[in-house]
Amino acid sequence: MNIQDELQATIDVLVQKGKGILAADESSPTIAKRFKAIDVESTEENRRAYRSLILSTPGLGEFISGVILFEETLGQRTDDDITIPELCTKQGIVPGIKVDAGKLPLANSPGDEITQGLDGLELRLKGYKEQGARFAKWRDVYNISETTPGRLAIEANAEVLARYAAICQSQGIVPIVEPEVLIDGDHSLSRCAEVSEAVFHEVFHALHRHHVVLEHMLLKPNMMVPGKQHSQKASPDEVAAQTVRVLRRTVPAAVPSINFLSGGLTPEQSTAYLNAMNQMNPQPWELTFSYGRALQEPALQAWKGDSINNAQQTQSALYKRAKLNGAARYGKYMDAMESEN
Repeated sequence: MNIQDELQATIDVLVQKGKGILAADESSPTIAKRFKAIDVESTEENRRAYRSLILSTPGLGEFISGVILFEETLGQRTDDDITIPELCTKQGIVPGIKVDAGKLPLANSPGDEITQGLDGLELRLKGYKEQGARFAKWRDVYNISETTPGRLAIEANAEVLARYAAICQSQGIVPIVEPEVLIDGDHSLSRCAEVSEAVFHEVFHALHRHHVVLEHMLLKPNMMVPGKQHSQKASPDEVAAQTVRVLRRTVPAAVPSINFLSGGLTPEQSTAYLNAMNQMNPQPWELTFSYGRALQEPALQAWKGDSINNAQQTQSALYKRAKLNGAARYGKYMDAMESEN
């Protein structure tokens, strides 16, 4: 199988009606913060036990087509002594890997950040592929204020995302391109849309320059939402209308799927906003999810560090949220479903 066929085969599995991607790639500091909230120490064994448990959820593959793993998880084994990528494959879920090395301040651009990790990426991808990974994810972030993101940040981050995507495709790995305009701040819905439009435009210009095959990548953007501290909240219909408007202005129809991130949104908001988008007229791309906390938060609360006594509740909580987002993929989610078992 040549590389293009390999990439297409992965896309075919990842992009399925009614399904989305589970982000379980929390970095060590992030997972430590999530565990601390439930009074659990973030040891390698606890991380292994938790991720092994949620990925063993019966029927998870009905609504989840892929899972993004952290590098540590890629090499871990379940209690049944199979690797976690093997567990995912048995569930009909494609294993993927987070490959960026985190963000740091962008030099000469106060308030802006850049993501690192391009050095040695090609070699790392070869190793990840041998461990079972078939797609990758890289996140760049954009802070909104009156002066940020600056032009330098928009251009530099787009260039990094495009270089990453091109390297992935050269290795037969499908890239998820994640430009995240952050929810932090008191900006309005229209300011989020304005910044996001500029960011997405620049990202696709860079992808074009780097000869990235759009049919063999996924986009993981933010939705258009007002900042957390903004006084005026937005309804699901308002979020959906603004988000689709920006995407139709910036994302070529060749991209097969747009898998939204849930950064800063509650599980219920993430599902309601996605549902509202899928109730609009059909779009040229699939509109689906790649949620982390919005899928996992109820499962974490149920787990509380006890994989023996709380296993069923943990898996049921994850399955329920996956099922609700599966319904949102068809625009058939309703608030009343939240109280159903």
